[in-house]
Order: sequence, then structure tokens, then C-alpha cells
Amino acid sequence: MKVRFCDIKIMNIKKRLTILNFLEFFSWGAWLLSAGAYMVMTLGFSGVQVGAVYATLGLASIFMPPIMGIIADRWLNAEKLLAISHLFLVGLFILLTRVTDFDSFYILMFITSMIYMPTLALNNAISYHNLESRGYDSFKSFPPIRVWGTIGFVIAAWIIDLAGYKVGKEQFYIAAFSSLILGIYAFTLPTMPIVKNNDKTMYQRYGLDAFVLLKNKNLAVFFLFSVLLGAALQITNIWGVPFLNDFELDFKDSFVVKHSVFLMSLSQISEVVFILAIPYFLKNFGIKRVVLISMFAWVFRFGFFGIGSPEGIGLLFLVLSMIIYGMAFDFYFISGSLFVDKTANSKIRSSAQGLFMMMVNGFGAVLGAYASGFVVDFYTINGVRDWSTIWYVFAIYALVTGITFMWTFKYKHTKE
Repeated sequence: MKVRFCDIKIMNIKKRLTILNFLEFFSWGAWLLSAGAYMVMTLGFSGVQVGAVYATLGLASIFMPPIMGIIADRWLNAEKLLAISHLFLVGLFILLTRVTDFDSFYILMFITSMIYMPTLALNNAISYHNLESRGYDSFKSFPPIRVWGTIGFVIAAWIIDLAGYKVGKEQFYIAAFSSLILGIYAFTLPTMPIVKNNDKTMYQRYGLDAFVLLKNKNLAVFFLFSVLLGAALQITNIWGVPFLNDFELDFKDSFVVKHSVFLMSLSQISEVVFILAIPYFLKNFGIKRVVLISMFAWVFRFGFFGIGSPEGIGLLFLVLSMIIYGMAFDFYFISGSLFVDKTANSKIRSSAQGLFMMMVNGFGAVLGAYASGFVVDFYTINGVRDWSTIWYVFAIYALVTGITFMWTFKYKHTKE
């Protein structure tokens, strides 16, 4: 049975946004967890070089999401900008399969990051606009839609792991194919209007009014902790698979070692459950308590890694770490995005999402990449990493962050 674009256009908006989120994160899941193994085992990059490549995600997110948000708010419809971005990504992913030296790979990944990372904020802005313009409450309606992004990420990671592509360039071909489909599909999405700015000041005309949000003390504190939690997320992305792979010496035939990407993807599966719980927790506990739950969940995420091992009781702690990840991630990054959307003026919605992503995936990712690399190197002797101590250091970092947030973020929740 053929599916025509005209059929897609009349599809229920929630279903359309579900497809959008699925494809957006499928493209990311195809390489985010496995690119490190590819760089180390196939291309022969050093740990510092791998960290530098992952840091491009953060560096690009510092300045690109706000710029893309400004473009979407002022000059080019967000859905068209999203489509064009993913069509460019097709070519970049293919080029990544053709280079083997660090300098070329780094430059291409930097450009890829500059184009891909802002699409996360565009995806949020498009979703919120289409829901609210049709009378839906984004707090209640978006999480069940966003959960399909997580499902897409997990399915992509499973394909890469089970097909044996985690150390091969095939992962980038799969990402390219997903971006191609999304690029075409995004052109069919409902038009997100451009804000007319004939009466705007020059400051507002270029989207700098999004930074006015920082004048709000609570939001300024919230954005600061977005950086600190973004660092925690980057620690997981970079060091999760290398940590599990280091068990190869003592547990060579373990499923955990052979399918480390698969095990790490269980973290994303847990997101499915906790995303669906967000509306209940936000309604009954408010953003401050939900964020505190996230921060202390990171303590257990890292602490369980410190105790874990591929067999026996240690395996249970690894699995528990994967389960708690859903709460650690969703209760800040999804709830935080919703909080920023509700707080920002509708005229700067895309810019506000870009600013949030800049803090989380920009400054936070850079901080996490370089600081965690220092910690790992500090506790590495003669090539042997003391992973237990490393994870405990990260757990203490999360604990201090949570306690500090509890005392500095002043927000009174009014239960509806």
C-alpha cells in the first residue's frame, strides 16, 4: 500500500510529530554510542583525540543552536530549516566514512555537530508550536511523543550493535539514510510562522532578546545548572562503552563486553518509562523537585557504575545504573525544555530552546568532555584505569551539584 505525501499531510499532528522525533533521534543513535569504539579500534585514535571529537558536540552547541533559533524565529520557517539541515547531514555522514586521519575526521565531525546539534532545539520548538496551536497542553502531550525519539535512538543503537557495526563505518551510512528520510519528511510538516519584526529594535531583530531570560534570577540559576548537568550527560556518552570494554581482560567472553553498546542502550529504554512519568511529576511536585530527583539519580548512575562488573552481583548494579539513567536524563533535560518553553515569551520560543541547548549540549558538553578526561587520566596508571574511583568522583560531583541547586534555586510550585 502506497503512502503519499498528501496522506502524510492529513495525518493527526501527534502522529506526525511522533515520526519526526523517531527519525531525529534514530539518526543520532546510529553513531553517538559507537563512534568512540570506531575511532579507537578502527582508526587508531588516542583517548585525547576521541575526547576532542566528542567535544565538538559541545563546542558547536555553544553558538549554533541560538543562531539557528534566530534564523527560525526571524527568516526561515523552522520545519524548512530542519529539513535543509538533515539533507546537508546526509553528505557529511557519507564523507565521514571516507576519511581515516584525525585532522580530517575532526573537521568533518565539527561541521556535522554544527548542523546536527541545533536540530534538537528546532525539533522541540516545532513540536511545542504544533501542539499548542491546536489546543494541546505541551506538558501532557509532548512526553508521549518525545518517547518515540528515545525508541528511535535505541533501535538504531541495537542495529549497530547486533549487526557488528560498532567499530565499522556502516554506522554513518545508517545515520545518513535516516537523515535523508527526515530531510524529505520535514518539508511536509505544517508551517511554523516567522515572527514579524518590523517594530523590533536591532537587539530584538537578531534574536538577542532570548538572553533577556537570564535577567530572571531563577532562570539564570536554572541555565547555570543546565551546564553542570550537561557535563554529567557527556561523561556517560564518552566513557560508558570504554568502561565496559575495559573488562575484556578478565571477562573476554562476557555478553557485557561483546555487546557493550547494547547494554548502554538499556539506559535509553529506561527513558521510555520515565518520559511518560514526567507530566505526573511536574504537576504534583513542580520543576524544582523534579530536577532534584534528576540530580540525585545521577549520583546513583555513577555510583552503580563504580560498583558494577560483568558478572554476579556486579552485573545487577550495571543494570540498575541503566535503569536509573532514565530518571537522571528525562527529569532534567525533557522537563527543563518544557520549563523553558513555558517561561519564555512565545515570540522567542525557538531562540529560548536554542539557548537551553547551548547551555546543556554546549558549555555543559565541553565541560564534561575535558574535565572527565582529566579525571580519567589522573586515575590511570601504566595504561590501567581505576574505574571504581573514577565513577565515585563523578558521583560526588553530582551530589554536590544537587545539594547546591536545592539551596540556590528558589521556585514555588503551584499545583493545578
